[in-house]
Amino acid sequence: MALENASSVTEFILAGLTDQPELQVPLFLLFMGTYVITIVGNLGLIILIRINSQLHTPMYYFLFNLSFIDLCYSSTFTPKMLMNFISKENIISYSGCMTQLYFFCFFVISECYVLTIMAYDRYVAICNPLLYNVTMSNQFCSWLLSGAYVMGFSGAMAHTGCMLRLSFCDANIINHYMCDIVPLFQLSCSSTHVNELVVFLVVGTNIIVPSITIFTSYALILSSILSISSTEGRSKAFSTCSSHIIAVALFFGSGSFMYLQPSSSESVDQGKIASVFYTNVVPMLNPLIYSLRNKEVQAASRKTLRRMFSRIGAELQDDI
Repeated sequence: MALENASSVTEFILAGLTDQPELQVPLFLLFMGTYVITIVGNLGLIILIRINSQLHTPMYYFLFNLSFIDLCYSSTFTPKMLMNFISKENIISYSGCMTQLYFFCFFVISECYVLTIMAYDRYVAICNPLLYNVTMSNQFCSWLLSGAYVMGFSGAMAHTGCMLRLSFCDANIINHYMCDIVPLFQLSCSSTHVNELVVFLVVGTNIIVPSITIFTSYALILSSILSISSTEGRSKAFSTCSSHIIAVALFFGSGSFMYLQPSSSESVDQGKIASVFYTNVVPMLNPLIYSLRNKEVQAASRKTLRRMFSRIGAELQDDI
């Protein structure tokens, strides 16, 4: 009740990705397929890392958390997004909207820093391999991940807290498929200058600091790779780094385009399309990028499947 009393609007209507009827079913099937791949890919990677002891290393510890974050934050908004394609009006309550905004911000910001940690992990592994086990100790890895989640919590509290201070009077149609910051600004009947400043500072910090760290890490990695005499070794290192860089570029690039610009109806429409990349595409690609091209994960997958089929075969023989 406290949330609802902060505004005369008690519920919002999510406009969705498009208002063209002929695109509703194709988009529903497309994003349903994307969501299923995201869930299966990330959940499968989580289970695989959990049950295989050979994957209990810092790199896969970070990948475990990345998959967990992708699984949670894609589930924060995708069900509502899919509902919009098959229903006339996709209604969300004021408190539900603020809750969705909070968890979306929390997981997105946490992912920014987990991606940064993974870049630093690759830097230590390639540039200082002899000190890797000492540097990336269990305690240090736990501290790094705790810091990522603390930054996510702080950023989400700042964004949601500032949003709760705004008043929403009459307009309640959000020009988006989820409760995001910039589209909500368009509906506010009170000044959003302070909010926009907070968004610029918080988002700027959470994009610039990780970006500089990632850029520096990969600059040092590139320098180290170029000094490798083996052509095969250089090719393998370049392949691993290029996949991570593509994921980072999509995530940070689309996020910057969405938030680091003045809020207007045109910017919201453009940002709505750009947000598809970091809300739908990146969570789906991450398991593919970090598992299908990884020999250790492939070996662990084959071992797990053999173990599973052997157990099924043994049970069938017992039944016979």
